[in-house]
Amino acid sequence: LLGLLWGGSFFFARVALQSIPPVTLALSRFTIAALALHVFIAGRFDIYRELKNRWPAFLLLGLINNAIPHTLIFAGQTQIGAGLASILNATTPIWTVIIAHIMTSDEKLTGRKIAGTLTGLMGTILLFSPHIGEKAGAPLWALALPLMAAVSYGFAAIFSRRFKGVAAPVTAAGQLTASTLIMLPLSVIVDRPWTLAAPPTGVILAVLALALISTALGYVLYFRLIASVGATNASLVTLLVPPSAILLGMLFLSETLEWQEWAGMLVIGLGLLVLDGRLLRRVRRIQDKSSA
Repeated sequence: LLGLLWGGSFFFARVALQSIPPVTLALSRFTIAALALHVFIAGRFDIYRELKNRWPAFLLLGLINNAIPHTLIFAGQTQIGAGLASILNATTPIWTVIIAHIMTSDEKLTGRKIAGTLTGLMGTILLFSPHIGEKAGAPLWALALPLMAAVSYGFAAIFSRRFKGVAAPVTAAGQLTASTLIMLPLSVIVDRPWTLAAPPTGVILAVLALALISTALGYVLYFRLIASVGATNASLVTLLVPPSAILLGMLFLSETLEWQEWAGMLVIGLGLLVLDGRLLRRVRRIQDKSSA
């Protein structure tokens, strides 16, 4: 479900960016989602005590899990499609594994994780190949920005572990409230949103879907995953994001992918399956049963 919700976010963002610049779109996404979550929580889960006691942590989480990555992705999506942006975002678990090895004591690299990471990085290189040289399909910077966002998400996934004892809706509301405060002055300075033309109805609906469905509901599910299965496993949800983003982009935005981009997605997917490990364990169990 989370993969479907986040896959849709790339589609909704691509539609909204037709009329709203990246910084202001990020602010709109965070503000609407934060308000919706505060209404939903309605003072439960000791939210105000948690916000008061943890405000520095919420500010940092809002910065690295929302403000930085979403703005980078939106900026990249001004030049690349929803499907390609989602594939680049799917490298998040690769960076999460590397960061977890450096910053934690209980999520160290193993032989399987190294193999999965290297496979995923090979897929990323393959994904970039059509966009290097004279016949580049998109500016290199537009591809680099979602990749940088994936690295930021990796840091955020590890940092999110300190919110394990906090109710998922509170963590989601806290980080979105913080990211709203971060993005508000930036939007005023960069975009001067009061000078922008009124967006059409389709764009308004896309922003609402992006904020309420893909963000407010999506982050509640995500933080529940972080608490129950850990940062690395939760980040593997990005394996499920590209199919829905690609399908929506093809059906409604006439987007296409080069064969190298399809191949890159498959190789990244293979790397994520190796990182996950469950498929390999099932294959070994079947082999053990057949040999017995």
